[in-house]
Amino acid sequence: MAELALGVSGRRFFAAPGRVLSLFVLAVVAILIAAPLLKITLVTLAPETLGAWRDVLSSRLSPNLFYKPLTNTMIIGAAVASGCVLIGGFLAWLVVMTDVPFRRSIAVLSTLPFMIPSFAAAMAWSVLFRNERLGGQIGFLQGLGFDIPDWLAWGMVPSLIVLITHYYSLTFTVIAAALATVNSDLVEAAQMAGAKRRKVFFGIILPVTLPAVIAGGSLAFAGGVSNFAVPALLGLPVRMQTLSTRIFGMMEVGQTARGYVIAILLVLISAFFLWLGNRLITGRRSYATITGKGGRAKRFDLGALRWPLCAAAVGISVFATIVPIFVLIASSFAPSSSALFSNWTLHYWIGQSTPSIAQGLAGIAYNPDIISALTITLGLGFTVAAVGTALGLLVSYSLVRAKRGVIPTTVSQLCFLPLFIPGIAFGAAYIALYGAPIGPFPALYGTFALLVLAATAFLLPFAVQTGRAVIQQVSGDLEESARLTGAGFLRRLSAITIPLSIRGLSAGALLVFVKIVRDLSLVVLLFTPTMPVLSVVAYRYASEGFAQFANAVAVVILGISVVVSLLANKLQAKSQPWLKN
Repeated sequence: MAELALGVSGRRFFAAPGRVLSLFVLAVVAILIAAPLLKITLVTLAPETLGAWRDVLSSRLSPNLFYKPLTNTMIIGAAVASGCVLIGGFLAWLVVMTDVPFRRSIAVLSTLPFMIPSFAAAMAWSVLFRNERLGGQIGFLQGLGFDIPDWLAWGMVPSLIVLITHYYSLTFTVIAAALATVNSDLVEAAQMAGAKRRKVFFGIILPVTLPAVIAGGSLAFAGGVSNFAVPALLGLPVRMQTLSTRIFGMMEVGQTARGYVIAILLVLISAFFLWLGNRLITGRRSYATITGKGGRAKRFDLGALRWPLCAAAVGISVFATIVPIFVLIASSFAPSSSALFSNWTLHYWIGQSTPSIAQGLAGIAYNPDIISALTITLGLGFTVAAVGTALGLLVSYSLVRAKRGVIPTTVSQLCFLPLFIPGIAFGAAYIALYGAPIGPFPALYGTFALLVLAATAFLLPFAVQTGRAVIQQVSGDLEESARLTGAGFLRRLSAITIPLSIRGLSAGALLVFVKIVRDLSLVVLLFTPTMPVLSVVAYRYASEGFAQFANAVAVVILGISVVVSLLANKLQAKSQPWLKN
């Protein structure tokens, strides 16, 4: 009887609507996300590698292995978060709450910096400010006769400037959305009571938007502490280490156990500060700003400051977006960064191999390494976009259509876990799990399959978020009607859900494509000479002194990113018409 009862209970468990799909999704997500993180932890706890924890945390090597890089990482995180909140908040306030001229143009320019890969922005900085400290080519400003100090050319200061100009668009987007919901009745009531602008700002606007400020700052902090490209290009030449560059260094010299330990610590640090930011937001009693009553937009009159503040906003956007793009393009034609606008040549684009130029490297059109990297990168982008979108659709479908329970909750938590994991730490986890054979399965290190698996798992949160947004717009009644007529799951998915949400899914797939094409932190450890990708090739060229080739490759990546991003935004606007307003 007991066996019969268990059998009936088991059949009921699997017969529940969507249960098989939920279990399948849970298994896939566990393999892609949970298993690598578990593996990297178990590797460091093995008897033969347990000493790596002592080496990193409490040995004579600890200051150089962990504590100094940790200090630099925390300085970068705090400074980037503060700078992004100040700049992004300032621009959001101008665009949303003032009568500054060209508000829409400023808003568009303020969202563009994040389209530029951070390593491309770092290379543009080097083209302008590089001095003679390390030898080789000097930068444009040094070539004009300016004496560029070391602190401006290398190390902490340029790293902070580049990272702030890269991530402030995140805080702008978050804070602008919050400012748009501030009820003008509150502001007008305070003004009628005699409150000055300073009192209105600190007494009403700032408290209401504080959750968005904290959220934007947390995102910028996480981006700053996990970024590998900028401190690697601008800090490593003068031995400024961060946790991300230290992980790369340990893995490069074969000290994988120490690298895994530092990766685990970096994951914990990033997760803690993101959790702290969420805790501060959810700990507030209430910050509701949207009620059932209508509201009018309240814009402050800037008076004589309208044009100076407009110039300041445009100047920030031009410095963060237009200047890096212009510098990279010019540098890809100029034989020397010190003479950026002289003797332009197409050699770095279409030139044949010439021994007297760049040690015989051919231009992009004839360089087999770059052509191979371009082919692999595009193939990786399309494959990850397709696989990630398909998996994200299945995960989203199971979450949206399933009732609350342990399985959906677990799937949801695992899917968004990569948001807390820096890319280089995630890459290290995949090397730990899939870099060696698993039973009958061969080692995947150096294969295209490993790149696809790691990138799909790392970008799954974005695919799931897009899938949930579009699936929630499709009424469940349509699928229920089809189910009653005998249509199976795949039939309902292909005939109803996908056709009705194809534009939104396509936009999400294009955004995933852009993210992996321009990514460096995730793939820098997975890169091999037989499986090159454009971002790592650009980084290698830059670190080896071939600035023109590095900048030309960066321009190619940038062109792909901008074109695909604009196409994705266009598709998203068509799938969500309210965004036009």
